[in-house]
Amino acid sequence: MSTTTLHAPLQPATTSAAAENALYKKVAWRLMPFLMLCYVAAYLDRVNVGFAKLNMLSDLQFSEAMYGLGAGLFFIGYFFFEVPSNLLMHRIGAKATISRIMITWSLISAAMMFVTTPTQFYVLRFLLGAAEAGFYPGMILYLTYWFPSHRRAKMVAVFMCAIPVSGVLGGPLSGLIMEAMHGMGGLRGWQWLFLVEALPSLVIGLLVIVYLDNSIQGARWLTAEEKAVLARNIAAENATKGGTSHMTLRALFADRRIVKMALICFCTVMGQYGLTFWLPTLVRQSGVSGAFNIGLLTAIPFAVAIVSMLLVSRSSDRMRERRWHLIVPFCCGALGLTLSAIFSNNVYLSLAALALAAGGSLATSPLFWSLPTAILSSAGAAAGIALINSFANLAGFVSPYMIGLIKDATKSTDIALFVLAGVLLFGAFLTWTVPAKLVNK
Repeated sequence: MSTTTLHAPLQPATTSAAAENALYKKVAWRLMPFLMLCYVAAYLDRVNVGFAKLNMLSDLQFSEAMYGLGAGLFFIGYFFFEVPSNLLMHRIGAKATISRIMITWSLISAAMMFVTTPTQFYVLRFLLGAAEAGFYPGMILYLTYWFPSHRRAKMVAVFMCAIPVSGVLGGPLSGLIMEAMHGMGGLRGWQWLFLVEALPSLVIGLLVIVYLDNSIQGARWLTAEEKAVLARNIAAENATKGGTSHMTLRALFADRRIVKMALICFCTVMGQYGLTFWLPTLVRQSGVSGAFNIGLLTAIPFAVAIVSMLLVSRSSDRMRERRWHLIVPFCCGALGLTLSAIFSNNVYLSLAALALAAGGSLATSPLFWSLPTAILSSAGAAAGIALINSFANLAGFVSPYMIGLIKDATKSTDIALFVLAGVLLFGAFLTWTVPAKLVNK
């Protein structure tokens, strides 16, 4: 999508608050279910390796550190290809970019079933990250084309509910596939897991071409008056951010606000992927056996996270307050991780603590993105969002690899959970230092 689309001459448009709310509800119902479906498929293919790990490591004689390194290498590929992918989307549009990304990663994810050596595991995880690079920041950028900042936190939260939704659905599904299909066709359960869960991404990737619109002006399901109202609101918001619309990458790196945003985002990702890659293992070490039983119990923390993400983001949009709505979830996530380590041998207390950790740490991500999108617009948003996210996603490499190394060295995940809790508290401190007038919009 080009920047000229949003700044084209607009028809005069006046509308009541009720009518405008109804219009944005119409847009949300058109876009959000499909975007969530895309992200559910993405997240399943990204983290189903956490379930495959339950049997894959023993079958292939991989260590915990090997698993952590392979899981994390996804984000190295992500890091190198994310900014170019997002800038390309800004130029050629959402349909071509998102479809390309989804179809490519589905094929690579399915190829994981053929892994037999650590090197093959590492290479495919790196390629999966390179293929998926640009998907998440591209979606965040896409939402900025439709929703002004005071409506965006809720939409980002609804979109990011796909993470816990994928956990609620994917946990039991992954466990069921691994148990029910083990041995079919001479394949292991974890091999079927990679193959079956890659198929939705392939199908949805093809549907993107038909369903998504690159811009407000190209949406045939909107009237001319509705398009004028939406485009006017986005153009008016971009006009208030003046100086950032054509920032270069060098300028973004030199901007202390962007650097701080990247550090805060790094902290959110550390907690998010520490949980999602290791939650099945944490549940199993509390005393639960059987892949399907583990899958059912991992759904509980993710269900709590869905409620938390929606309630906190709705409150943030209603009050137009961002900092404390991010600080409190950071602290809740840190407390939950700490308690999960303390009660690691008690199924019920450990699960309750993990639910608190998920509800806090996963709620930080949608709230975080209301900060940089409040200060960036247009091409500056394309580069800035991708730059922040690509740096922060290095935490997706650090977090699982760190936990694997610590678990190999100590035979326990407790110390790693304490470290993750400290990172979340640091994220809360950095957020507290952000001036409220900069982001409370």
